[in-house]
Amino acid sequence: MRKNVILLCLIFLPLLAPAQVFTDAGFQQSVQSTLDDIYDFDFAGADTRIKQIRARYPQHPVGPVLLATKLELQYLPLHENKAATAQFIQAAEQGLELSKRMLEKDNTDPEGVFFALTSHSYLSSLYSNQGESMKAVSESRKSYGYMKDGFKLLNKSPDFYFTTGLYNYYVERYPMDHPVVRPFMFFFDDGDMAEGIKQMDVAAKRGLFMRAGANYWLAHIMLKHEIQPNRAVVYTKYLADKYPNNPLFVMANAEALLLAGRYGEARPYVQRLKQINHKLVPMAVNMFEGMLEEQADKNDKAAAESYQTALRLPFNDPYTKEYHAMAYAGLARIAARANDRNGAKTFYKKALSIGQYKGLIKEAKSYRG
Repeated sequence: MRKNVILLCLIFLPLLAPAQVFTDAGFQQSVQSTLDDIYDFDFAGADTRIKQIRARYPQHPVGPVLLATKLELQYLPLHENKAATAQFIQAAEQGLELSKRMLEKDNTDPEGVFFALTSHSYLSSLYSNQGESMKAVSESRKSYGYMKDGFKLLNKSPDFYFTTGLYNYYVERYPMDHPVVRPFMFFFDDGDMAEGIKQMDVAAKRGLFMRAGANYWLAHIMLKHEIQPNRAVVYTKYLADKYPNNPLFVMANAEALLLAGRYGEARPYVQRLKQINHKLVPMAVNMFEGMLEEQADKNDKAAAESYQTALRLPFNDPYTKEYHAMAYAGLARIAARANDRNGAKTFYKKALSIGQYKGLIKEAKSYRG
């Protein structure tokens, strides 16, 4: 159980790198520009920059870690592409090896700590998505020490606030959602969810390399756990506007706006999604259109058709599974308005079997039809 909690805290952890490592301002800008290319799905541009960085700093872990970051988004969902997965593992392991060399010289080197953490967490995320739980737990266990080292490095860079805040939040949140693990939590330092959110917000506003990751995670927390979609929009809008070609960021912003009832603002982002050619998009678009038709246009017939279309398309567990649950909840509301109590109960039951958002669970469980 302890290892599973560590894994939860590390999954999908984005690239980390403390600012003071890069004393060359031009190099800092090169890394930031590379990340901007990656997050905006300009992979050709990112390839060129990564090659330049690796040629200039062949013994630095930033090159292979940037490559792993690029591969993860370029072949999203990565675990479904064997060739890209092999390249990703090679890049992450090279980043880890170069990080360890740095730590052999100085075991408190913030740079070495962060890149070792990143490499292990990348591998943990991949193995988890592949269903290889033992490998995933092994990598997350190795990451835990580096994460704890980071607690002492907040004064080195605002980027350190992300991992510390993530831990502070989930070490408290996870046992709340999974009471069975409570007896095992004495192994962990206590956290503070409110403080964790504040710390991640520092990284979201001031981080150099963690800004995108911190914004994405905070939005996820506000939508899934805190039921505060308006607060989520603060983070998702930044991402969607800065990286308009990234389907994950545009989907997150459309979702947050719809859950906040800001339908007029959501429509342009749903339309933008239609212009993005990516396998994750079609199901999301149909679910979003169903929400607009149901809640903004008050057209239950059209909404039901859109929800059913969304449900006929497969979901991807890490990225779009919740949209299936939302579609079932939409059909449940439509059935309830039509006085079809059995239909509403059936659809809410299906939503509960998939969904994890607290707001959706609360809605489904409160139905008494």
